[in-house]
Amino acid sequence: MLQGNKIWVGTSGSDPVFLLPSMSNRHGLIAGATGTGKTVSLKVLAESFSDMGVPVFLSDIKSDLSGMVKPGVRSESLDRRLAGCGIDPDIFEYKKYPTVFWDVYAEQGHPIRATVEQMGPLLLSRMLSLNETQSGVMNILFRVARNEGYELCDLQDLKAMLVHVGENAKEYTLHYGNVSSASVGAIQRAVAILEDQGGDTFFGKPALDIGDWLRVRVNDDGKEQGTINILSADRLFNNPTMYSTFLLWMLTALYDRLPERGDGEKPVIVFFFDEAHLLFNNCSRALMEKIEQVVRLIRSKGVGVFFITQSPADIPMTILGQLGNRIQHALRAYTPLDQKAVKVAAQTFRTNPAFDTEEAITTLKTGEALVSFLDEHGAPGIVERATILPPQSYMGAITAEERAQVLAESPLRGVYDEAVNEQSAYEILAAKKEEQAAAQPAAVPVPQYLLVNGVLRQVVPFGQHRELVQYNGYLWPII
Repeated sequence: MLQGNKIWVGTSGSDPVFLLPSMSNRHGLIAGATGTGKTVSLKVLAESFSDMGVPVFLSDIKSDLSGMVKPGVRSESLDRRLAGCGIDPDIFEYKKYPTVFWDVYAEQGHPIRATVEQMGPLLLSRMLSLNETQSGVMNILFRVARNEGYELCDLQDLKAMLVHVGENAKEYTLHYGNVSSASVGAIQRAVAILEDQGGDTFFGKPALDIGDWLRVRVNDDGKEQGTINILSADRLFNNPTMYSTFLLWMLTALYDRLPERGDGEKPVIVFFFDEAHLLFNNCSRALMEKIEQVVRLIRSKGVGVFFITQSPADIPMTILGQLGNRIQHALRAYTPLDQKAVKVAAQTFRTNPAFDTEEAITTLKTGEALVSFLDEHGAPGIVERATILPPQSYMGAITAEERAQVLAESPLRGVYDEAVNEQSAYEILAAKKEEQAAAQPAAVPVPQYLLVNGVLRQVVPFGQHRELVQYNGYLWPII
């Protein structure tokens, strides 16, 4: 909810707590145990960004964010929360937001595609869970494709290039480094698994134009609203490696596209990544450095990133230190490990002398949170215990019929729906093999018997014959 060009997130006592849009590209964290209100906090922020004309991207794992396409429903519990936040329930506006649904598997939204070439060897190696040696072969494959003009669009291209590199391993080893048949075989098996998980749907053309996530629309009041892009990730989430690699690819693609702009009055786009700990699980050192670099540098492109997870301890310290805006919902401290997580969470806040931060984290009610946002100078504010405002859109999932209606009315209907198969590595390599086969002389059929002077004589291997006879222009050994 906006008030005076600031995002009103909640109320501490009788004082509103605001997030400054100019500081939202310094990234943020929404943490808390299951059922404590993280989704509500996410929706309040996303709606507010949309209202100020900023596009938003959300990953929706439980399908409960899809309700943003229709207005919220007033209830007694919401009235009590509004009154507790100092807002008259009779004037609070429930409304819908401009929403576009996306789905890697093209089931619950517009399909999202990327080419193998766009993904690159580093992220593709993570998606395939390759070891260091196999990742080295993947790098060689990409270099060969680039140097020899083979475009890598889909997994069919990748498989064709693996065969090509494997068949010419001796030549490529001399120029690029060792290419072992064992590594090629391991990558082929990993690609087959990725196909079974839906990778053949994700890779291909038309590839996503990241600019389609930066759309705004003018509402009936003549004001701009940022589009809320919702990724249906309930199925994608079942493949954590693909999910996390996909999210990192999005940030990388956006970073490469946007110009430097520094700090502005508001961000260009804001990302909310649910189950953020999956980004960092089983990360190689090279990939972790890539994540740190993107998160650190994308701020200068005007992009804000909010990570949603259960505990701040789920986020590496090198990343956590870059998240200036914090909303911490309740954590439970039933075990020594839980108690340690509570202590880590408390230590990330600037202390408020009015209460014990560590104790407060374990006693927060549903809908309450400890909140600390950056001030206009970029310094973290003192932590406040606040009641979070309710969202203005519908809480909960929509029906399949409602989703189908939204897709039918989408401004991007028909843009990405049909896959396109253009000439790329697979087609080029297949054509070359056909040309080579046609250029070779036809094989001469080997007869089993020859009629010599009216007698059938058996054709045998050289060295076992008694004599040679000429037939059809060739000498044949016979007995």
